[in-house]
Amino acid sequence: MGTGASRNAEGGSHGGEEREESLDQAGGQLYVSLKMENYKKKGDLIPHVYGSVPIVGSWDSSKALSMERESASMWELSFVVPPNHETLDFKFLLKPKYGYAPCIVEEGPNRLLTGGTLQGDARLALFRLDNEEVLEYRVFIKADRVSPFDLAASWRAYQDNLRPSTVRGIPDVSINAVPEAGLEEMEVVSGMVESKSVVTISPLQKQDSHRGLFVDRGVGSPRLVKSMSATTFTFDLKLDSETKNSMPAAAGAVAAAAVADQMLGPKEDRHLAIVLVGLPARGKTFTAAKLTRYLRWLGHDTKHFNVGKYRRLKHGTNQTADFFRADNPEGVEARNEVAALAMDDMIAWMQEGGQVGIFDATNSSRSRRNMLMKMAEGKCKIIFLESICNDERIIERNIRLKIQQSPDYAEEPDFDAGLRDFRNRLANYERVYEPVEEGSYIKMIDMASGHGGQIQVNNISGYLPGRIVFFLVNTHLTPRPIFLTRHGESCDNVRGRIGGDSVLSDTGEIYAKKLANFVEKRLKSERAASIWTSTLQRTILTASPIVGFPKIQWRALDEINAGVCDGMTYEEIKKNMPEEFESRQKDKLRYRYPRGESYLDVIQRLEPVIIELERQRAPVVVIAHQAVLRALYAYFADRPLKEIPHIEVPLHTIIEIQMGVTGVQEKRYKLMD
Repeated sequence: MGTGASRNAEGGSHGGEEREESLDQAGGQLYVSLKMENYKKKGDLIPHVYGSVPIVGSWDSSKALSMERESASMWELSFVVPPNHETLDFKFLLKPKYGYAPCIVEEGPNRLLTGGTLQGDARLALFRLDNEEVLEYRVFIKADRVSPFDLAASWRAYQDNLRPSTVRGIPDVSINAVPEAGLEEMEVVSGMVESKSVVTISPLQKQDSHRGLFVDRGVGSPRLVKSMSATTFTFDLKLDSETKNSMPAAAGAVAAAAVADQMLGPKEDRHLAIVLVGLPARGKTFTAAKLTRYLRWLGHDTKHFNVGKYRRLKHGTNQTADFFRADNPEGVEARNEVAALAMDDMIAWMQEGGQVGIFDATNSSRSRRNMLMKMAEGKCKIIFLESICNDERIIERNIRLKIQQSPDYAEEPDFDAGLRDFRNRLANYERVYEPVEEGSYIKMIDMASGHGGQIQVNNISGYLPGRIVFFLVNTHLTPRPIFLTRHGESCDNVRGRIGGDSVLSDTGEIYAKKLANFVEKRLKSERAASIWTSTLQRTILTASPIVGFPKIQWRALDEINAGVCDGMTYEEIKKNMPEEFESRQKDKLRYRYPRGESYLDVIQRLEPVIIELERQRAPVVVIAHQAVLRALYAYFADRPLKEIPHIEVPLHTIIEIQMGVTGVQEKRYKLMD
C-alpha cells in the first residue's frame, strides 16, 4: 500500500508556485485526471467523485460522477474545469453507479485544487464501512492545461510518457520532406529531432493560436509541435531502432470530451441542436446524415430529425408547389406546425439523455429560426448550419436526384411533371429566403464540389462545435470508392498469436499478388489513387506487389495495441491472466489491454484517418488490421459502437465502400477461401 497521493508533483505543495505559474502561462483550460488504485468492487459500490460546481452541482452526491475502470487495477475520471472555477474542492465517495444509497464518503477534509496545484498534504482515500471496516486506496491527481482541440487528442496519451513508435522509424503520413534550413526554430518535446516534415494547416486551423501541443491520435506516434512564433507544425521524431514499440496507456478522449461538454457553460449547452438552413437541393440532408454518422462514431448520442418526414406523415406526400408558397397562410401554418412538432420531439429526446440533435429543414426565414430559438431557450444550444451553393451544375444534379429519390415524388409517374413542380417549389423558397445573420452559425459556401469553397463561423466555441467545424471543412460530395482489406495471412495468424510484427505466410503472399491484380484492373484508369498501410510489415508486404500508385504508411492504422498480451494466444491469456480474459469477454468495446488499448482508443486515434478519407477525392485502398478495419467500417456503415468488436472482417476479402451524393454503398470481393 502506498503512503501518499500523487499528482504532477506528487504529494504536498513543493513546487506548487512554479506549477501554477507554468499552467497560467500555458493558456487553455484546466484538465484534471483522477485515478484510484487497487479498488476491488464491494458489492455494487464503485468509486465516484463529487464536489463544487465545476464537477457536479453543489455537493449533491446523487449527481456524483462515476469513475471508470481503466485497467484491472486502476479506476479513472477526467474532467475540464471551466476558467471561472479554477479553485475547486472535492471528495471521493463509494456508491452504486445507478442509485443514491448507500453512499460512503471518504474520511478527512475536502481536497482542494487551485490552478492545477493540490493544496495541503497528499493522503490516501479512506472509507469507513458500516461494519467499521476501513478501506484505504492510493489516489493520483494530475492537472494540465489543454485547448478544446487538444481534448480530441487524448491528453493522457502524451502525459503518460508517450514516445514515438520505432516499428519502422517513419512518420504517420509520408509527406514531402523539406530542408531544415527553411524551417523556423521549433519547440522540442522530448529527445532529438532527426528529421522534419511540414504539415499544411488550413486557415481555419490557424485560428487556434493557443500555445502548447497539438497531439496526433496515433498511439506511439510522433507529436505535432507548434512553437510560440511559428505558423506551421512539424513532426517531432525520435528514431531509435533498438527499442520496441512503446505501449502507452492511451485513454478515452471521447469520454473526457463528453464530461467536458456537460460541465462547460450553462446547463442548456450540455445539449446541442444543429439547425440546418438552406434552399432545397443544396445537400442539407446529405450533410446531416454524414454529420450524424461522424458524431455517433465518436461516441456522441446523436439523432437526425427530418422535418420533411413529419410533414409527410401529417399532410401526405401529394403536396404541390403551392403548399410551399409564402403567401399561402394555410401552408405556412401547416409547415410551422410540423417544424414545432419535430423540435418538441428533439428537445424531449435530449431531456432523456440525447446529446446532439440535427434538425433538418429549409428554415429559410428569420421568423422560423426565431421560433426555434425561442423553443430551445434554456433547453439546448442552437447552432445554425447554412448550406449555400452557387454551382448550377451541382444544383441541377441534386434536383434530378430529388425527383428520383424523394418520397414527395414517389407517386408521380411523370419525371418531367415532377421536375416542373419542384422547380416551382424552389422558386417559392428563393423569393423569401433570408440568409442567417443571427446567433451562432456555420456557413458552408460552395463546399459540395470539394474544390475549395468557404466556411464562415460566428460565435462558435467549445470542444464539440470545434470538431463539427473541422469535419465540415474536410467533407465534400465527390463520388469515389474506398477499399478496405486486411493484410494477407501472417505467420502469427497461423500460430493464433495476437499483435506482433510477423511476416506473411505462404498463403498471405499469394493473397498479396491477387490483391495487386485486383487493384491494377479495378483502378487502371484512376492514376490519382493511393495505397494506405499501417507501419507493421505484414501490411507493407501485402502492398509491395502493387505498383504504379503512391503508398502511404500511417501509424494510426497499426493494429490494436495488446500491451503486455502482445504475442500471446487467447488460450494463454485465459490460462495466465483469467481476470483480464473475463473482463475482455464482458465488454470488448471498453476493455483495455494492460499497457495497451481498447476499441474506443482505436476509434479515437483513427479520427484523423477518417477526416483524411473524407477529404480525398480519388480512390484509396486501405490495407490494415482486423480491429482497425472494424472501426473504419463501422463509421461508413453507421454501425453502433457496441457492435464494432463483433463486425466480421475476414482475411483475403476486399470491402468496397462507394461514397457519393446518394450515400454509402458496399460491395465485398472474396479473393481466396
